[in-house]
Amino acid sequence: MTVLVTGGAGYIGSHMVLALSDARRPVVVLDDLSTGSRAAVPSTVPLVQGCCGDEGLLDDVIRDHGVTAIVHFAGSIVVPDSVTDPLGYYLNNTVRSRALIAAAVRGGVKSFVFSSTAAVYGEGAAEPLRETAALDPVSPYGASKLMTERMLSDASRAHGFAYAALRYFNVAGADPAGRAGQSTPRATHLIKVAAEAVTGKRDRLQIFGDDYPTPDGTCVRDYIHVSDLAKAHVLALDHLARTGENLVANCGYGRGASVLEVIESVKRVSGVDFPVERAPRRPGDPALLVADPARARTTLGWRPDYDDLDTIVGHALAWERKIAARAAAE
Repeated sequence: MTVLVTGGAGYIGSHMVLALSDARRPVVVLDDLSTGSRAAVPSTVPLVQGCCGDEGLLDDVIRDHGVTAIVHFAGSIVVPDSVTDPLGYYLNNTVRSRALIAAAVRGGVKSFVFSSTAAVYGEGAAEPLRETAALDPVSPYGASKLMTERMLSDASRAHGFAYAALRYFNVAGADPAGRAGQSTPRATHLIKVAAEAVTGKRDRLQIFGDDYPTPDGTCVRDYIHVSDLAKAHVLALDHLARTGENLVANCGYGRGASVLEVIESVKRVSGVDFPVERAPRRPGDPALLVADPARARTTLGWRPDYDDLDTIVGHALAWERKIAARAAAE
């Protein structure tokens, strides 16, 4: 009854591992540690270092650990990078996901939860996005994730397993107990970058585009706390085990904050001012992405615990200051 978490040494994956461990569920992590950290995985959890596209290794892990469910986080996530390196993104996010799905079929795994993204919707719309909205990704990142959703749908019908594809909006924050947070090298997430500006790791923060068709001209996103997102994944596993019914669901709070509003929150919560610089738009960035989370709430019974921007920012800042203090002590 073990859950395999791919990318479990990374940002979101490590919070999922904590949620499963806190619930005393057997879990094993597979991570190549290219962006993840061994320190992010609790010492009580087995960590296998390797690639989720290595089918021989996958067969061994599924067999040796008695894996009955997979939660797949491993992948590349930086939208502008996907525009300049599309083939790398299709390899990491689509080809290797195909290998993982094939291993799940061979190993008799019956539940598969996939880390998808709001980027599958493309430009989005003025109203909160429902799962029935048009799927028209504007970046190879979004396209690579949508391809995996379609592979899961087809493979589920052919091979009789159940899957959930959770479409994340903007994930931020850190474990409230300070056990994990975002430590990814070259992170591009706004709240993480702003927290680095607070601690002095960066000398300024850049706003990429201020001429979008939004109230203040900057991009609007639906920010979700990483621990609330992990909670949704646990509930998705329970749903699959209980019903065997596939699910595609948004993970967000249903309201957006602009880049300028996030910066204001970070400065307010931290009590620290820092330079902000205007820069050109980045390729692949839609103006507005806000979730309609009704399906997750209704089908999974999901109720967020940290649905507040200042709370998300506060937890991210606490983690960033912990990282800074650790670095200063070394």
